[in-house]
Amino acid sequence: MNIEGIEFGGYRIGIPVPFPMKYVYCYLFKQGNGYVMIDVGLNYRAAKDTWHEVFDHLGIAPRDIQTIYLTHFHPDHSGLSGWMQEQTGADLYMHEIDAAMIERVWGAGSVQVVRLKEMVLQHGVPEELAAGIADHMDKLGKNVLPLPVTKPIGDRLEFGEKQWKVIHTPGHSAGHVCFYQEEEGILIGGDHILERITPNISVWPGASQHPLHEYIASLRKVKKLSIQKVYSAHHSPVQNVGERIDELIEHHDERLAYIESLADYKTAFEIAEVLFAHRELTPHQWRFAIAETIAHLNYLVHEKRIAKQSQHPIIYVKK
Repeated sequence: MNIEGIEFGGYRIGIPVPFPMKYVYCYLFKQGNGYVMIDVGLNYRAAKDTWHEVFDHLGIAPRDIQTIYLTHFHPDHSGLSGWMQEQTGADLYMHEIDAAMIERVWGAGSVQVVRLKEMVLQHGVPEELAAGIADHMDKLGKNVLPLPVTKPIGDRLEFGEKQWKVIHTPGHSAGHVCFYQEEEGILIGGDHILERITPNISVWPGASQHPLHEYIASLRKVKKLSIQKVYSAHHSPVQNVGERIDELIEHHDERLAYIESLADYKTAFEIAEVLFAHRELTPHQWRFAIAETIAHLNYLVHEKRIAKQSQHPIIYVKK
């Protein structure tokens, strides 16, 4: 069982996910007569079994969980939230932008899979791969249902007997939030700042078309805070926070320059083929690769460093 005690009597808990990163780290904190949970994991058997083991190990009854906060709507963070509400009866809070995205992507009557396929086809993805991407996205729906009943998150929270500020950090998702304990310099950061890997910054239908601008602005906003440690959702906690933020910004600067050099009568798919030539990607991974490439291309177009030459498919050229 992957669990460790952290500041303020809290717990950092590795909940398994069927992806290369292996775990999403969720958090439990005592508050009053119960507990606060931050993020829940993906809805599949191994994650449910792990939560039951955690509750047994800590001597917690499910109904002791009184409040759930989600950092953002992505399935590895939110997928178990409806199930967890059924187990606990807890109120669940998240940013209203991402609450709307959960409904848009996986709610009844959603056309998000169709729109996703249209988006990748427009950017030059071959029909067979586009169909595979859409099929995987459609099947992912089983890992997020039932959907939670959400309430909008406030600006300040209390858990671990401490006051926390809610910091809106759009980029990885438009409604991503972090939790900041100012006196101790602790940030519970979700996927905003990660050690070893760079958070995926992607364009999705119905969401912000300029997530990379938003992400870099969010990094700079967080860098102004006095943060000693980031408890992130994947890999180890981040210790040298300012240095890691600089590395992430530098990574995107270098990526933008490289993509700009490639944007010579190419589609996003053709550029992504170059960027990810060293890897054999599944349709699931191609979805992220294409969406991330489009995010960088949108940044360059907005900054007038490249232009769109045509629309069907979209072809990018240097200015």
